[in-house]
Amino acid sequence: MPAIKTGKKGGIKQFLKGKKSYKTTYTITRDKDDSVTFDLWIVCKYRKGKRNQHGVKYFVYVAHNIRTNLDYIYQDYRKRFGIETSYRLKNICRIKTNNKNPALRLLFVGISFLLVNIWVNLLWLRISRKRKGSRLIYRTIFALKQMLAFLSQALQRKYQVVEGIYLPSG
Repeated sequence: MPAIKTGKKGGIKQFLKGKKSYKTTYTITRDKDDSVTFDLWIVCKYRKGKRNQHGVKYFVYVAHNIRTNLDYIYQDYRKRFGIETSYRLKNICRIKTNNKNPALRLLFVGISFLLVNIWVNLLWLRISRKRKGSRLIYRTIFALKQMLAFLSQALQRKYQVVEGIYLPSG
């Protein structure tokens, strides 16, 4: 998991130096008898002028009983970040229900992932511009919540919206 780079008296920031990736141990001490020691992995990546930035960028990870190389940790966490982002987006367009039927709930999760993928495709194919290096994607012009609002309006026009239920008199 990534480590937080702030802290009192240097904290983890003291390890953000040098030009090579390395492993070390770090001890957090709260009281005299209350401390935790763990492995700290510092990964250095060169920006190489990407996004007009130069120099070294540091990524710090806390690991326990892992035998692998430093670059694998960096690549693996980048993939995990993508997975967590897609789940966060899925939760934005999740259909909320009190139904306990697992098949129906799974269908709703599938629909929300499908809506996210449609939005990503629309961004890539219609709301982006090719340029040297990579595409320029205009996320602010067409946000996911905006697409969901468009879909909601279209469904409300197509199907009559029930705004209230009135009991018969008598």
